[in-house]
Amino acid sequence: MSTRIEARFAALRAAKRGGLVTFLTAGDPDSETSKRIIRGLPAAGADLIELGMPFTDPMADGPAIQASSQRALRAGATMNGTLDIVRDFRTQDSETPIILMGYYNPIYSYGVDRFLEDANAAGVDGLIIVDLPPEEDEELCLPALKTGINWIRLATPTTDDKRLPKVLSNTSGFVYYVSIMGITGTKSVSEGDVRKAVERLRRHTDLPIAVGFGITTPEDARAIATVADAAVVGSAIVNRILAKVGADGKAQAGMVEDVLEFVQELAAGAHGE
Repeated sequence: MSTRIEARFAALRAAKRGGLVTFLTAGDPDSETSKRIIRGLPAAGADLIELGMPFTDPMADGPAIQASSQRALRAGATMNGTLDIVRDFRTQDSETPIILMGYYNPIYSYGVDRFLEDANAAGVDGLIIVDLPPEEDEELCLPALKTGINWIRLATPTTDDKRLPKVLSNTSGFVYYVSIMGITGTKSVSEGDVRKAVERLRRHTDLPIAVGFGITTPEDARAIATVADAAVVGSAIVNRILAKVGADGKAQAGMVEDVLEFVQELAAGAHGE
């Protein structure tokens, strides 16, 4: 039986189009607004949804996503709250994959066994944990795979052919290719470089390849989705949320609609429309 992630990429292949993976931080700028945005993502064209788990020290993230994590935490975000957002989404959507992305510390604090049980029950499909290398697979990767949750690994421009098999071991669902070095949301992506990198990855794996970092416009999404299986957009969406956060830290009128309209534009690009 395939997972939701595998089924979604199979559907994209059958439709002969690239996909759009959207990232936002769970609970940003508050739980209810976050729920409303996430509920609207599939209709806006998001094929897969990545939810950032708010954390006090998101070291691999750029300023935009770090700030989104801080906003969520100030509004009371917790791991329970993140899983509640997933549960809320699943009351109306049983098909769109949800991937939790973040760091090991909040999961370790919550308790690995409890986290996997609750995440599975809530409807989480995959995990991207950026600070757990393959050498630490027994910590969370292997237990997650046993519960049926896909383990998605990052590959980068510096992941050479010697390291790549290790990175791909126990990876499932898809491979997330980080197209530029550095933190998220700070540089632009080169389509030519991405094309070469994706071709190299395809020689090592049959898994779908999603490309993220540096994709900010519908044109970027279109370019990347023609060479990879999906384009991942995070910081640009998070910045749309920020643009509608008032001086009091609360969501201003029109935030949900503005974010979803931007996602529609990104989806049109990624889908080649």
